[in-house]
Amino acid sequence: MKIIAFLFTALLSLQMSGQEKFPDGTPIPDWFRQNEIVKVENLGKAYNIADYGVVNDSTVLQTEKIQAVIDQAAQAGGGVIIIPKGTYLSGSLFFKPKTHLHLLEGAVLKGSDDISNFAIVDTRIEGQSLKYFAALVNADKVDGFTISGKGTINGNGTRYWKSFWLRRKVNPQCTNMDEMRPRLVYISNSNDIQLSGVRLINSPFWTTHLYRCNNAKLLNLYIFAPSAPVKAPSSDAVDVDACNNVLIKNCYMSVNDDAVALKGGKGPWADQDPNNGGNSNVIIEDCTYGFCHSGLTCGSESIHNRNIILRRCKISNATRLLWLKMRPDTPQHYEYILVEDITGDAKNFLLVKPWTQFFDLKGRKDMPLSYSNNVTMRNITLDCDVFFNVSESDQYKLKDFTFENLNIKAKNTECNKAIVDGFVWKNVKVEAK
Repeated sequence: MKIIAFLFTALLSLQMSGQEKFPDGTPIPDWFRQNEIVKVENLGKAYNIADYGVVNDSTVLQTEKIQAVIDQAAQAGGGVIIIPKGTYLSGSLFFKPKTHLHLLEGAVLKGSDDISNFAIVDTRIEGQSLKYFAALVNADKVDGFTISGKGTINGNGTRYWKSFWLRRKVNPQCTNMDEMRPRLVYISNSNDIQLSGVRLINSPFWTTHLYRCNNAKLLNLYIFAPSAPVKAPSSDAVDVDACNNVLIKNCYMSVNDDAVALKGGKGPWADQDPNNGGNSNVIIEDCTYGFCHSGLTCGSESIHNRNIILRRCKISNATRLLWLKMRPDTPQHYEYILVEDITGDAKNFLLVKPWTQFFDLKGRKDMPLSYSNNVTMRNITLDCDVFFNVSESDQYKLKDFTFENLNIKAKNTECNKAIVDGFVWKNVKVEAK
């Protein structure tokens, strides 16, 4: 029996040693590898909105009729709201427990470009919990919520973008929220959610915002907002805000801001606010990037990120590969971040600098110190302008960075290793171009 027990323990140890691990050494759960697309036929009764008086007309606002279908499905125990082929104009929609959204090929759920068609609700935006405009698609406390299909959710953002840039000309200090505009998709306080297959385009503001969600999968999505001829400001592809266990896989992301941004709170006492929180166990893999401000960003409203992986991605025309925004008015800790198996081009390989936009200590006398540690970037072939765009600062401390198996071509090849306490280099090749 002792021999059998020993063999079993040895086998278990071998299996564990061969299992993929997060950067801090904890095993990556099988959940991250079980990525079957949800079958809508298993989600309950289908409610095709065309059967309930909703007409194919891109000029007629039909928010109330579509919401009535959602409410009817919820009252009957749940089901799938089907958007058929055609274009359907709407303001903010609110999904209820056990309801789902499915867009057939050729279907377009189009957002209104009139902000008065969006409800003002208690919500979460830019690291704050406050009253603001709801998104086009909203789901709060809807465990198991899914968005699926081959159709499109179109934010119809051009009018909002133009208004934003005009306001900035009049008031250069206006915030992203001052020009009032909705997000495209907002899911909050929900577990076991999946977004798959659909096109998420032209968002007036952030495209996909997850807040306090656990076990969220974004699979095979096409996320786009233009950088020309009108820039789509603050059109982040995915904002992960105080979430645990998030997988972003096989997605295309090209937006006029950060592709994936990790949020969680801002302000001098942000870590003491129960509405805020950290992000943990986030994997972005097998994705393709078009134009964006960054492939992965920590901040600018973020207090703690741990076990973050960006891997097996192709990036093109990005401003930064990895961006650590260090807010001097917010206590931050970014740790155990792994970026690996990346090819393509970006203006900056790594950027770490103080982020002082709308800086406000709100009466706090001392400046909260921030930290970033255990950051590994390896197996990367990248063409860039600046290799190591990192500033030395008394506002933050950088520790235990590893660069390994890098093949970099850069206009600026300099790297001040003294900025990082414990900087390991292994097989790093940086050539001037």
